[in-house]
Order: sequence, then C-alpha cells, then structure tokens
Amino acid sequence: MARMHSRKKGKARSKKPSTTAKWVEYNDKEVERLVLKLRKDGLGTAEIGRILRDQYGIPSVKNTTKKTITQILEENDLLSKIPEDLFNLLKNAVNLRNHLTKHKKDYTSKHGLELLESKIRRLIKYYVREGRLPKGFVYEPERAKLLIETEK
Repeated sequence: MARMHSRKKGKARSKKPSTTAKWVEYNDKEVERLVLKLRKDGLGTAEIGRILRDQYGIPSVKNTTKKTITQILEENDLLSKIPEDLFNLLKNAVNLRNHLTKHKKDYTSKHGLELLESKIRRLIKYYVREGRLPKGFVYEPERAKLLIETEK
C-alpha cells in the first residue's frame, strides 16, 4: 500500500518478537501488575510495551496474559479519554502551531500542518465511528491545546 502523503510504497512495519528466544519468565498477574504500575507512573501504552520488552524481558504482553495492554488498562479504568495515537498527533499539531506563530513564513511547516490536521480529522472520524470518541467530537486547534494541557 502506498504512503499517505509521499507517493512512495512503504515496507517498514514492526516485527513480532521471536517466541523461540529465551526471555525472562513472568506469570500473567505479575505482568498485569507491571502494566498498571507503569501506567500510574504516567506512561502511554507504547512506552509501557517498550519498557516491558527492554527492561523486564517480556516480549509480548498479549502472549503472556492473553490481553493487550489497552484491554488491561480498560479493565482497571486507567485508559485515557483520548486514544494515544490521536493524542500524539494533537500534541504535534499544537507544537507546530506554536512554531508557526513565531515563524510566519515557514511555508514548509505550514504545509506539514495541513497534512497533519487532515490525518487528525480522518482519525477522529474513525474513532467516532468506532465509539471511542463522542459523536460530536470535532478537531479545533484551541480545543486541542486545552486537551493537551489537561492530559499532562
């Protein structure tokens, strides 16, 4: 499939960790406790997975617990209101808008902001359709700034 904004085909994707390699053994309750502890420290789902893999030797939470990190957080009411991928895009858009207030003639960044906002709108449409966001949720730059500040 072609990339969204570059007219190139992409082949990069993440690879699942090998199940034959020796990893540190944890049972499912210990892994769930680690996930909840890391979430309470303020980390997102991707960061939690990376830390569990690199520091604790847990290659895949789903293979160990039969649940994803998101499902574990949802069961314990620790899942954020805004999905993590959308939150990261909103954070980038807010930072880019701040950059453009200082550098008004940066047309390359202005174009990048347009592409970024189109990604945000498409993702919002998807999450509204899936029920993860409320029906009337619309992207507005000022509202995004407030959302980013309240989530920190």
